[in-house]
Amino acid sequence: MKSIALRYSENFAPKDGTIMEHKKLIEKRGCVFWGKLGSRVSEKNRELVLAEKNPRILLIHSGGTQRYWAQIEDIVLDTPDFSDFPEYYHALADKFKTWFKIVKKQDAPKNILSQCYVVSSGVLLGNVSKHSMSPYYVIDYRSDQIDCISDN
Repeated sequence: MKSIALRYSENFAPKDGTIMEHKKLIEKRGCVFWGKLGSRVSEKNRELVLAEKNPRILLIHSGGTQRYWAQIEDIVLDTPDFSDFPEYYHALADKFKTWFKIVKKQDAPKNILSQCYVVSSGVLLGNVSKHSMSPYYVIDYRSDQIDCISDN
């Protein structure tokens, strides 16, 4: 399964944290937009991910051990309506170049980084992410057991 892995941090998140703020909007509205800072995700990579049967992205806490799968419905370049993403993003909305419309999220397995390979190099995501400053990775998730996304 092809996907995109994104790092995130808690640098400007509110007390409840990035994941909880997004989860609140999923529970309230049925979806939330996750903004990606920096360079845009290319059209080719957006199409690659959205062509999957159950498209999702992998969220990796930078400097932490938390990993999450997020089922997505769309990847857009234009800023969504402000009611569709957490309030703490509002002042920075123009800095986000790609938006992922998330409808569900779940904890990823502890060993997820050893099951994902960076498409461009074939190297394990766990090895690459330690040494690279790339803003995102196009990955191939290789597991005998594909997880089902739950309502966590």
